[in-house]
Amino acid sequence: MKVSLCGGDKCCPAIEVGKDSVKIGEKGNMCRLKKREWNTLKEKIIKGEI
Repeated sequence: MKVSLCGGDKCCPAIEVGKDSVKIGEKGNMCRLKKREWNTLKEKIIKGEI
């Protein structure tokens, strides 16, 4: 699944969820998280820690 997070004309990051990892970013600036890392990030966002 791929979700676009476009917020303006120049910046159009996306989140791409794969079987074993999640990619976040935009062309030339990508970050790959393992599923465990992605789940930790989601948990911290939901709890308002970040």
